Amino acid sequence: MFEGVLPAIITPFKDNPEKSPDLEGLRSNVEFLLSSGVHGIVPCGSTGESATLSFEEHEEVIAETIDVINGRVPVLAGTGSNNTAEALRFTKAAKDLGADGVLIISPYYNKPNHSGMIKHYNMLADLDVPVVMYNVPGRTGQNMSVDLICELAAHPNIVGIKEASGNLEQVSQIIEGTQDEDFVVLSGDDALTLPIFALGGSGVISVAANIEPARMVRMYESFMSGDIAEARRIHYELGPLFRAMFIETNPVPVKKAVGLRGMAAGPLRLPLDEPTDETTDKLRKVLAKYD
Repeated sequence: MFEGVLPAIITPFKDNPEKSPDLEGLRSNVEFLLSSGVHGIVPCGSTGESATLSFEEHEEVIAETIDVINGRVPVLAGTGSNNTAEALRFTKAAKDLGADGVLIISPYYNKPNHSGMIKHYNMLADLDVPVVMYNVPGRTGQNMSVDLICELAAHPNIVGIKEASGNLEQVSQIIEGTQDEDFVVLSGDDALTLPIFALGGSGVISVAANIEPARMVRMYESFMSGDIAEARRIHYELGPLFRAMFIETNPVPVKKAVGLRGMAAGPLRLPLDEPTDETTDKLRKVLAKYD
């Protein structure tokens, strides 16, 4: 179910004191992505500023995304937390709303031990909803080991992992260790997507696809059809954009870039703040390469 290019979408906000979600803008952005051929949509992830959304806003954004997509592609809703009870609440809500699956970040700050991590993910998977784990040590402060991931992959509802460790050897070992499971590995790092495809990865949960979804789709489809040279050409063509998306903390650059492209974006929520003028100038120059 979860393969190809799945943009981790921004949450556009209205430019008002509450910075409330701009649901009309959200719908417009999603329609643009669908028209570009993406294979799925990921609302309420890190790129969607999930950490600053209330429970009600989480529900609202996920519900609106599901409604506009209307079954055209899978919706993988971000429902993770470092509080298992809260993650259960988010996940139950997403399931009830009709999400096709949930993306669960490993618990940040707490740094749970092996048994705690197993219990956390198994409790969420026991809700009978497809779970894609999310390993991103740069945000959580803890890497999920290959042994842990392979053990969790045995659960019938744990169907994949978004891998953002930056370690290609680890990615290779995860794919090797889960070959007998119905389990996919998705790139969590745009710049490593092509190498992860080469190792057997099934897709990418992408930041850059908010900006250049059609090129990301062509890279994926070129590789999967055997046109490696074309996939490599697009990879290098997108290199400046991949780097630009992380010149400040995600989603600061991508949200500014979406706005510069004339799509719905709006302000960030504190503690994230607007990018520097220098960052904005760099983004304009990079975006000009793709006009």
